[in-house]
Formats: sequence, C-alpha cells, structure tokens
Amino acid sequence: MIKAVVFDVGETLIDETRIWSRWADRLGVSRFVMMGALGGMAALDRSHREAFELVRPGLDITAELAAWERDEPDGLRNHFDADDLYPDVREALAALRASGQQVIIAGNQPVRAYDALVAMDLPVDSVHTSEGWGVSKPAAEFFAKVAAIAGREPAEILYVGDRLDNDVLPAARAGMRTALLRRGPWGHLHAERPQAKAADLIVDDLPALLPALAGLT
Repeated sequence: MIKAVVFDVGETLIDETRIWSRWADRLGVSRFVMMGALGGMAALDRSHREAFELVRPGLDITAELAAWERDEPDGLRNHFDADDLYPDVREALAALRASGQQVIIAGNQPVRAYDALVAMDLPVDSVHTSEGWGVSKPAAEFFAKVAAIAGREPAEILYVGDRLDNDVLPAARAGMRTALLRRGPWGHLHAERPQAKAADLIVDDLPALLPALAGLT
C-alpha cells in the first residue's frame, strides 16, 4: 500500500516556460528557437545544457549566470516563483494529503528553489532539494534519501516525475512505485517510449493520481 507520494519539481509541479523564455531573451535568440533546441535535446536524450551550446556555441553557462545576476540582481532570471506553479498542483497535493498520504517534494534543484517552494506554502509535509542533500537524481543515493526522509519502505512510496531517466527508472530500481507524468517535453516524449511500461502509472495531470492509487497493491 502506498503511504507516501513524492514529487519531482521541474515540469511536474513547476511550469518552466517562463524560465526558458527568459533564457532566450537573455541569449538574444527567439523563444521558438530556444524551445525547439530544448525539445531536440529531450528527443535525443541529451542534457538540456546542450541546448545552450546549440544556440550559443562556446557559451560559458557559469559565467553567463554570474553576469545575469549582476545585471538583474532582483530578477527571477533562471528561477521560479508561485506564478510558475501548474494550476492543478495545490488542489491535487491537498487531496492526497487529506486522504492520509504523506506528501513530499524532492527534486534536482538548487537551494534557492527550496526557498521558493517553501514560500508557496504548499500542502506538503516537507520540501527537499538535491543541492541541500548533496546528491542528485538519478543516483541511487538520492532515492535512499527519499526513503529515509519519508521514514517508509521503498515499496510504500510513489515517486512522481516527468522523466524516465531521472525519475521512473531509478526510483523503480530503488524499489519504489512510480508515476510518469505526461507533462513538459520530456514527459510527452518519454510516455511514448517502450520503457514507459516500467512505470506503475502514466497520468496526464496530478488530480489523476489519487483515484489511481487504489489500483496499486
């Protein structure tokens, strides 16, 4: 029986459209080109960071981030806030929690994302980031931390994310149940792949999770 539902962040809870749009504006390319490059990387199973190299060959991302912070110290830049929350998130998390589920957020995010998520006052039991833990997905140690924080056996945890490589497959290897969310470029692409059969659930939105839990035994 599932006793804890754990959520990824980017394109699971947070719509990253504005982030990538700001990147396009920053780099001086059209938003269409930026989104196309990102989608191409997703389709080719390459890192999203390679999209930067595609649109701006030789770009030093670390240096660019530092320059961006100097130019816009009070701006969101490559971060998010409550306006980026997908509209189904708050209600779906509240419903899961009201049903007795432990609800946790744990994804590959910097410390600043932790602050942003906490500020949203979401109906969750706890929020955690890879930078805070010092380990990132898809490392097995990340999912071991998830189980330890939840205080549950892996089989009692449902991990929800939009990717096979970072979410579904490593969580399953850790002994957890998994849900693949068909959301964002990776979610739509990965849901069509044969490996998607490894997911216990494939859902189109977060409200679909609660009724689906009854079928996980």
